Amino acid sequence: MKALLEQTPQGAKIERSALIATRFSARFLDVTKVNRALAHLAGAKRSHRRGRGVEFDEVRQYTAGDDVRAIDWRVTARSGEPHTKLFHEERERPVLVSVDLRSPMYFGSRNCFKSVLAAHTASLLLWSALDRGERVGGMVVRGDSAKDTRPARSRHTVLSVIGEMARASESERDAKSLPLAEQLTQIQRIARPGSTLFLISDFHDGLDPEVLQTLRRLVQHVQVTGIMINDPLEQELPAAGHYVVSDATGRSSLDTGNRKLASRYREDFEQHDRELRNAYQSLRIPVIPMTTAQAPLPVLQRYFAAR
Repeated sequence: MKALLEQTPQGAKIERSALIATRFSARFLDVTKVNRALAHLAGAKRSHRRGRGVEFDEVRQYTAGDDVRAIDWRVTARSGEPHTKLFHEERERPVLVSVDLRSPMYFGSRNCFKSVLAAHTASLLLWSALDRGERVGGMVVRGDSAKDTRPARSRHTVLSVIGEMARASESERDAKSLPLAEQLTQIQRIARPGSTLFLISDFHDGLDPEVLQTLRRLVQHVQVTGIMINDPLEQELPAAGHYVVSDATGRSSLDTGNRKLASRYREDFEQHDRELRNAYQSLRIPVIPMTTAQAPLPVLQRYFAAR
């Protein structure tokens, strides 16, 4: 059992079979519940319900004490008498996962690429929500495009998202990149009021003013949780020495013996991390940190442990 919990994703490629297999581990999670640890990250106590969370039921004649914001003006105009809309509480809460698989996610120095860790995390969340009877869906972002999957209570929906993540891993890297702000704008098409949305990304552009503005609108109706994927090498340079580094454009050398360089590198990461957490906390959005040195299941269990 412990070996299952501590299993870390491996490699640079997103494998369909490995993501499908996370269904068995997902039973140890319950993403439909929020514990104190997650509420603490958000900076305040969070409700299990978010936004209006109601669906239209019927129209009846307006009576004193009714909410004037619910007046149905069309029916009122036709009948000549004020009428109001009645709503009933919507019990189900669709769970959506937005997975960032843009170029910066294809990097890793421990166990796997950030993209692989993001895909495994997304799969765990989706399988868990489906096992709890929720409708699931999401969006996979690669290059300058995003493919969304409408929420449904079906394992085929999870498999569809898994397929999109695998295809993103197999495709060529696109120099163009869809900004996070545009991703959030697109996800609003399928994130109906009361939904739960998990944003999985390294959030390298997560402090863009347009991102914060869009999030401010989104959290009015949707419960948003960020999962920030990083690699230990992004947090701190390796031990002093000369290293050869490469990417799709070429090779270069790196001397990490310069203490000032190493200190500035670490401080830049810590500053971005601190500013992002503070900005998102002001919006009551918790940000869960996760690195490629960690197995995703134990991290998620701290906040969504099954009871």
